[in-house]
Amino acid sequence: MTDSMIENASDKEARVGVYVCHCGGNISNTVDVEKVVAASLEMPGVASAQRNMFMCSDPGQDLIIENIKNGSINRVVVAACAPSLHETTFRNALLRAGLNPYLYVHANIREQVSFVHQGKEATDKAISMVAAAVAKAREIIPLQATSVQVTDHATVIGGGVAGLKAALDMARRGLRVDLVEKNPFLGGSTAKLDMLFPTGEKAGDLISALTKKVLNHPGINVHTCAEVKTQEGYIGNFNLKIERRPPSPEEYSSNTDFSGISADTVGEFIPFKGILPCRPPQDIENINLTTGAIVIATGFSLYAPKQGEYGHREFPEVITLLDLIKILSHENKAEGYLEIEGRKIKSMAMVHCVGSRQVPGIHAPDEKGRLQENCSRTCCTGILQASIDIKSRHPETDIFHIYRDIRTYGKGHEEIYRRASELDARFIRFKVENTPMVKKNDQDGHALSLMVKDSLLNDEELEVPVDLVVLAAGMMPGEIDPLIDLLKIHCGADGFLLEVHPKLRPVEVFTAGIYLAGTCQAPMDVTEATAAASAAAAKVSIVLSRGKVELEPFVATVDQSKCASCLTCVRTCPFEVPKILESGAYINPAACYGCGACVSVCPGDAISLAHFDNREINAMVKGAIEFGRAN
Repeated sequence: MTDSMIENASDKEARVGVYVCHCGGNISNTVDVEKVVAASLEMPGVASAQRNMFMCSDPGQDLIIENIKNGSINRVVVAACAPSLHETTFRNALLRAGLNPYLYVHANIREQVSFVHQGKEATDKAISMVAAAVAKAREIIPLQATSVQVTDHATVIGGGVAGLKAALDMARRGLRVDLVEKNPFLGGSTAKLDMLFPTGEKAGDLISALTKKVLNHPGINVHTCAEVKTQEGYIGNFNLKIERRPPSPEEYSSNTDFSGISADTVGEFIPFKGILPCRPPQDIENINLTTGAIVIATGFSLYAPKQGEYGHREFPEVITLLDLIKILSHENKAEGYLEIEGRKIKSMAMVHCVGSRQVPGIHAPDEKGRLQENCSRTCCTGILQASIDIKSRHPETDIFHIYRDIRTYGKGHEEIYRRASELDARFIRFKVENTPMVKKNDQDGHALSLMVKDSLLNDEELEVPVDLVVLAAGMMPGEIDPLIDLLKIHCGADGFLLEVHPKLRPVEVFTAGIYLAGTCQAPMDVTEATAAASAAAAKVSIVLSRGKVELEPFVATVDQSKCASCLTCVRTCPFEVPKILESGAYINPAACYGCGACVSVCPGDAISLAHFDNREINAMVKGAIEFGRAN
């Protein structure tokens, strides 16, 4: 629908339609919806007030559309759940009816009322909030979305399986793609694995196949040993400075430098390293990119057990699951006992949830004061699979799983748990407050003893003699603080990058034009990470394929006649948007995030925020107070 077809209604008397949602009982079980509708009809400017079980449903939206089309209303207020869920839904309903979609105000009477209040207090507050929304609706003016041209180019940060998959999907849709990886190798954390469960596929085969397609695609440029150093611009037109640097020898191998890499090594999979797509740079190189969108696929960090945690770094017989995977990948025989550095492993303990599901007051926070309270999701299945591998090769080995809960949540993963049990792995369950301890064992020929209270045996303390302790270390957020600050993105309470909404906008961040792929967002297995990458690639492709993008018009504007060029807004804006020109401060509407920080600090009252100016805010306060007194 073109702008000329949309009725702005700015020169007509405001006729507000109020629509109150039951939300399937989430609101109506607490709020007297009928009383809210009756009170709404008494508010100045209200021409119609109705209720519906689900306003977001097609019948609910049809109520709004019908009233707009028959001319009974020209402003809309919906009192329902959080605007982050359905504000866009109702704006689109206005658009379909031929009304400017910004002649709409949302009142959140679920999260802000029914979820936190009871009885008369809830109903009275709902009425006050609707009154404030109606007062604002009478004052708002129609806005037009900002339209900007976009560059048909995307940048992927991270060269693991998620980054490779996102780059390939976007290139196949016709976009030009640059992939930026800080390490010399492609493959990320998946390259550090041997077999993938539950399929049994070799990690190297998967990475080799995917990387080959990426490197052979003419629309993809790969930059290894590279990092994003600066970023300016906005969705459709980001300007990035990429720096490539010579790697340190440790980034390739502890005892080999890059001068020893032969031409045959380039492009071939190196176990537990990944694929080296090209020779690293010899000097620092700077690359400038203009890109339309950014996909973050920076992956995760593996939890490093602390000194003494289950005997780690105190006893050489305590290793991580990743260490065990490397050992098993290099083992050739399948008889007798597993041998590690000449020691026969007749008995081993596999400890679950190391660095995951940490509990305040029991576990010590990291250097950032943060606990990893989330489940890492893949650890149980991974260590159970390792248990199956060992029992299949060395059936006489005694294996004890020391766990709090078993969480083999994925498709086909429960079969791995069942198979480990069939192979006579033993399971000892402990409570988090009774953390097992590992000590030296000098009595019965085993290297260590693990002391654990088995909650399945009424907390009876057991001493388990073992030759090896394997720690299933969990996934932690990646160490990407400089990138987080640079791109102005956010982390959740768990430290992983935060999406706008886990269901409605699961791969988008609050900064328009930036998307998430894979384990930078949360613990995932390879299947989930690549699926998330494809979702991010689809989002980017949709946005950039249109040639232009429309941005929300809720941005700050400057009244040049009041601006004194005092630089206060420049110093305050967290996104560095305001610029000082000869005529005064200027705010690019395409770059503004509408946070309002500059509005609140401007000493000359020269900046206003569309649909949140003083006139509208004062009207809301007055309306809420007047109807609050009436009730």
